[in-house]
Amino acid sequence: MLKAISRSAVGLEIAGIVLAAWYYLVRFTNRIRREPAPDFYAPFDRNRAVIVALWHGEHFLIPFLGRKGDRLVPLSTHHRDGEILARGGKYFGLRFLRGSGDHGGEFLRKKALQAFSGMMRELAAGGSVVVTADVPKVARVAGLGIVTLAKYSQCPIVPVAMATSRVHRLSNWDRTCVTLPFGRMGVVRGEEIRVPRDADDIALETARLQVETALNSVTERAYALARNAMT
Repeated sequence: MLKAISRSAVGLEIAGIVLAAWYYLVRFTNRIRREPAPDFYAPFDRNRAVIVALWHGEHFLIPFLGRKGDRLVPLSTHHRDGEILARGGKYFGLRFLRGSGDHGGEFLRKKALQAFSGMMRELAAGGSVVVTADVPKVARVAGLGIVTLAKYSQCPIVPVAMATSRVHRLSNWDRTCVTLPFGRMGVVRGEEIRVPRDADDIALETARLQVETALNSVTERAYALARNAMT
């Protein structure tokens, strides 16, 4: 019965409200430092739209990424966790695209093509999208999806990491971070990564490795900032 309630529309809405309340608590009890300062948002301002890349498991801090008025559209799965995240994020003015990618026969089942088309439309309309770069179920390994999106949209990828000094990690595949209040938060971005429109398989693989390396670098720095705001 409890499982049925948690999957019902009412149960999901309640979970979304609880998540939003937790976000507010985390936001107002963590001191935030962004890097590079003061031009953290420079790539957002000089481009019509960008593709924000995050690692899976670190993505629950998305509501703290943008400024008021920024058009950021995260991609979330159709699973229950993604539904709760979308319902909680709406209280911060976020509108989520739904879908995810995978390999082989799972690609169509998970509506990856629809999600890709939706992101292309959003980028063309001037909205920035927020995407987890990992290969599904393989943490910290960037997939080709995000660089393929950059190739066809001609929008730059901006690697970003967000971390807090007080966090609890779950034991799932991506070691999801549950952010705790009363600490420090580090938000770090890397340099833009562009993929040529005529990129072949070799160029796409090179870009994929760039994204992976950049995300590892900004993630390490974000945790350093969170541990010591004066670093």
